[in-house]
Amino acid sequence: MTSFHILDAQAAEQAIDDLCDVLSDCINGGASLGFMLPFTPGDAQAYWRGVAEAVRLGQTILAVAEIEGRVVATVQVGLAQKPNQPHRGDLMKLLVHRDARGLGLSRKLMDLVEQEAARRGRTLLVLDTATGSDAEAIYPRFGWQRVGVIPDYALWPQGGFCDTTLFYKRVG
Repeated sequence: MTSFHILDAQAAEQAIDDLCDVLSDCINGGASLGFMLPFTPGDAQAYWRGVAEAVRLGQTILAVAEIEGRVVATVQVGLAQKPNQPHRGDLMKLLVHRDARGLGLSRKLMDLVEQEAARRGRTLLVLDTATGSDAEAIYPRFGWQRVGVIPDYALWPQGGFCDTTLFYKRVG
């Protein structure tokens, strides 16, 4: 059975082990997510603890998909904290464990987090993703508008420069 949830800080803390596993699986599968290889679930602990704290502070929306009680996919929206951007959020780290791909989890997670962002007063979301990645190809199918490409923006987990494509979507 699959379920989708917006997590509060306590639930985020309880899900850290599963979230670490999902992040590690995606990075080891070649996704450019801000981390380098080698990467283990233990390497992700500090990152997810920071996310749980940002959820507690009301700075981040954290959505997950669970199959039989195990988190297998996640996405976040960072809520812009600048006084001149109270309407904006940054979509971050749409992750689906390789074992759970092809089940439509990304679309449902995106719908959920976009609705929650709109409920919290956000009308514009932005994201960046690795150019040429599988992730880049899905965002237009979810209604996101491509803005352009920044060359050599980051590194792939195994090394080597990675271009980044920027997208936006109006919500709410």
